[in-house]
Amino acid sequence: MQWINFLHFYQPANTDFYIIKEALDKSYWRLVRLMEEHPNLHMTWNVSGCLLERLYDAQEFNFLEHLAALIKSGQIELTATAAYHGLLPLLPETEIIKQIKANSKIVKKTLGIKLRPVGFFLPEMAYSPKVARILKSLGYDWIIIDEVATALKPPSFLVKDKRSGLKVVLRNRQVSCSYPPTQILKAKSISNRDFLVTATDAELYGLRHKDQTAEMEKVGKLKNLQTLTVSEAIGKVEKDKDFIIDDLVLAACSWDSSRSDVRHNTPFKLWKDKNNVIHRDLWRLANLALSLDKPFSKDKNYKWYRWHLVRGLASCTFWWASEYDFSRVFGPYAWNPDIIERGLEDMIRAVRSLDDKESKKYKLEAEKYYLKIKKNIWQRHWNKHWQN
Repeated sequence: MQWINFLHFYQPANTDFYIIKEALDKSYWRLVRLMEEHPNLHMTWNVSGCLLERLYDAQEFNFLEHLAALIKSGQIELTATAAYHGLLPLLPETEIIKQIKANSKIVKKTLGIKLRPVGFFLPEMAYSPKVARILKSLGYDWIIIDEVATALKPPSFLVKDKRSGLKVVLRNRQVSCSYPPTQILKAKSISNRDFLVTATDAELYGLRHKDQTAEMEKVGKLKNLQTLTVSEAIGKVEKDKDFIIDDLVLAACSWDSSRSDVRHNTPFKLWKDKNNVIHRDLWRLANLALSLDKPFSKDKNYKWYRWHLVRGLASCTFWWASEYDFSRVFGPYAWNPDIIERGLEDMIRAVRSLDDKESKKYKLEAEKYYLKIKKNIWQRHWNKHWQN
């Protein structure tokens, strides 16, 4: 078996640092030490710019130095991404590009390395043809998304997006929604021609799942298991004359979309559900705030407008209002009024930050949305979720 293990490291830019520290101590350091103790292991990681920025500001330089060393050695392949984890299919092109460029700058500042990644991680693996075409125009070569993007059973883990021309790696959802090391250790036979692609949050390894028997470390010692970065795997199969990369028209999806979501054209309902009034009004406020970027780009407080805006637009603001149960995949029940409110506060502060007197009418409109959303969040919480 050839294992492509993709890990996503992310914490919201506006979260409390003690939450980041817990993930750092229980998962991030564990994974770095694992790689250092097993130099045969290769993985592809996405470490979001907003997380790198928080670690840097907290002076966690020791961790950043170890991470940079693993990247420089080639044991870890680092992808590009959008710095503040916005759901890209729901954002305008200008915002997508700004967040991608911001991520590159943060990586250079915090890790001391100037990378030109060929791979790109879509936050929440939220794929749409629009975003794929933008990434191709920016020079990226591949993305990784969930297998739900195609109704066909592809002959391999690798296909080509017919619309954009991007190479697309498809993750195995069943194994990714478990604890992958357990499944690998249970495998009765391991064929070197088989590719297994898993993609999970890095927090699974320690914070969300207590690996009390050190199964991941046991996997690191397997002699008949080869681990590859995504780019290493793509390069390997491209040299195989018998390997055919199919051109496929892929459906918009996320790594949490169901087949039913895709069929009914609601792939992003965890972030934008037409029946969710909190989602509806959050996006009204978000779109209003986004529309002020260009008209007020010369405002003396533009820096603070942007600072709050990107934090408010993080996918978490909307995800935690979805009320979906993720306990089956080591996750929580997706309702947290404090996190929704934190994103809401950043969005309204973005609008409030503007100094130009021409922004007054937008401020008043934004305040109407803000008060309505705040009321709905807490009414929903006390009436439905409190003590349940």
